[in-house]
Amino acid sequence: MNRRPGLSARLKLTISYAGFLLLAGALMLAVVWVFVLRWLPDGDPRSLQKTFGPVIITGPNRSDLLSGFAPAAATALAFLLVFGLLGGWILAGRMLAPLTRIASAARMAANGSLSHRIRMKGRQDEFRELADVFDTMLEQLESHVAEQQRFAANASHELRTPLAISQTLLDAARNDPTRDQGELIERLHTVNTRAINLTEALLLLSRTDRRSFTPEPVDLSLIAEEAAETLLPLAEKRQITLDVTGETTQTFGSAALILRMVTNLVQNAIVHNLPAGGTVSVHTEPQHDASVLRVENTGHPLPSELVPTLTAPFQRGTERIRTDEHAGVGLGLAIVHSIVRAHDGTLDLTPRPTGGLLVTIRLPGTPQASSPSGAH
Repeated sequence: MNRRPGLSARLKLTISYAGFLLLAGALMLAVVWVFVLRWLPDGDPRSLQKTFGPVIITGPNRSDLLSGFAPAAATALAFLLVFGLLGGWILAGRMLAPLTRIASAARMAANGSLSHRIRMKGRQDEFRELADVFDTMLEQLESHVAEQQRFAANASHELRTPLAISQTLLDAARNDPTRDQGELIERLHTVNTRAINLTEALLLLSRTDRRSFTPEPVDLSLIAEEAAETLLPLAEKRQITLDVTGETTQTFGSAALILRMVTNLVQNAIVHNLPAGGTVSVHTEPQHDASVLRVENTGHPLPSELVPTLTAPFQRGTERIRTDEHAGVGLGLAIVHSIVRAHDGTLDLTPRPTGGLLVTIRLPGTPQASSPSGAH
């Protein structure tokens, strides 16, 4: 923004300090005049005599004292002005030194350097509070930018893979005209479908990060039943028992996004389960001022250090390798995390001692959620 040049904050504070000191000096001199000099008599005689018994007091009149007082008062005011300007300049510089450091850090951040921190020492005051808030903001920005860079790199790699496979298949078909065209078309269709799914997942992540949706009342129990009904054929194919329980659980948000969130959780719970005979439990319940969704599944034991990374984009359990057509594009829990965050909720992943995972989501409740309701 282009602005006309003006006085610096330090100079403004200096002038303010000096002006205040000069005003205080002038008021003090006025007090001297009002309460001292006005009691002296005024007249032509050069002296005044008052007799108190044998004692005679002789003193100047008001005109004589005023003629001597005025130059001294002017000198005192001039001294106060110089002292106020000099002292104000020094004090203003010391007071504004933290602000100068904050401005320097902000300038570096504006030029693209997010690693710099102010780390201002000393006891807590307004400037140090501002510096701490600015350091926290820089830390979050740096983390967000690094996350976006990693995400962009992973997305580029993931999108390049189906394109490279398609190119390889087309080159093979060109070099071998006798190749089975039906097989080629089927493989190209599979690769293209996967690329479309990945692109849609990336767009969904972008949409939830922007929170570009209109909130509306949502019943988590109905959403859970709809997701389970959709994925029941997959569960039956894998011989997984899918169980949905709970009661009416109201929240506020995007029904489409919450359905996608629950669907991703249930699909992950089915896919990352035992080869056969596993279970998936989905439970909803209102809890104080929150609406709670729990998805629990059997499966292989998960290392505790792996669990925090599961919500990272393109992370697929213990491997980054696709195992089958239902393994997804590695954005399932990343999308869940983004949707939960867009709804001001919390996501908790807990490995089960016997294997598998317990996912607990808490979303803000609604007034209806705290009222008694029967089982759904």
